[in-house]
Amino acid sequence: MEKYIAVTKETREYLRKLFKTTDVTVWRALYFDKRAGNTLTARKIRKAAQERGGILMAVCPMMETMHDADGYMRQYFPNGVMVECNKETGRVEIIKDGKAVEGYDKVSINQLYQIQARAERL
Repeated sequence: MEKYIAVTKETREYLRKLFKTTDVTVWRALYFDKRAGNTLTARKIRKAAQERGGILMAVCPMMETMHDADGYMRQYFPNGVMVECNKETGRVEIIKDGKAVEGYDKVSINQLYQIQARAERL
């Protein structure tokens, strides 16, 4: 899952001056960019950002979830895939283009997270 630390423009400028570095280096540290790595400087920038009120954010896909009167939960993903859960039986299906492409029985919450991730990748 992608993540970043949200800060104000003033905080980014403060971090640049404090660590005597460039805007790009600060940006890479705040966005956990692989090119910045997990260097000591990147960790220090992130720590200082949070100490100044920066908020760690997670980027996740938008999806619509409906709990219908027929006992189903349906999740609609941006890629056109739907996850349909029968709340009574625990049966979950991934539906693409109107056809069930995968099905699972007696799904736990932890398994549902994995199924949602799978649906997102289709």
